[in-house]
Amino acid sequence: MAATPSKRAAAFAALAHAGQVRKYTAEPFIVHPEEAVAALVASVPHTESMLAAWLHDVAVTLREIQAEFGPEIAAMVEALTDTPPQEGSNRAGRKARDRERLARACPGVQTVKLADLIDNSRTSFAFDHSFGRVYLPEKQLMHKVLQAGDATLLRQARDIAARGMV
Repeated sequence: MAATPSKRAAAFAALAHAGQVRKYTAEPFIVHPEEAVAALVASVPHTESMLAAWLHDVAVTLREIQAEFGPEIAAMVEALTDTPPQEGSNRAGRKARDRERLARACPGVQTVKLADLIDNSRTSFAFDHSFGRVYLPEKQLMHKVLQAGDATLLRQARDIAARGMV
């Protein structure tokens, strides 16, 4: 019996993240897509194509994602991928481009992004207060463009941001 697309995505992500650890916690990086992002997405109405939650941080080419999972998932992963730093660009400009791209994204992509923001916000606010002061306003701006995402996750992301301000 063939593995489901979600199980294939989980295995693909585990292999892609092998040996990587999270910045603040030093736990295996796979915990982020597995126990946080994919689990949050699974807790709300979702589609099978939202398995992009597993793949949103993998350091492989979009061509590899497309070959393994098809064009729809590759497009979702592309929409979820942060603009990379480039010489002469600043963080504010990159984040503005990310917001513009995500504002046009489908509800599934926006839901996955909300789940990602929830987990990243929890970690940033808990372990790095100085970065949290930079991260928080960025996330509040992002919440404004993710209106098509799942309402429960949007509320959760806003609540975490509100608590992060104290």
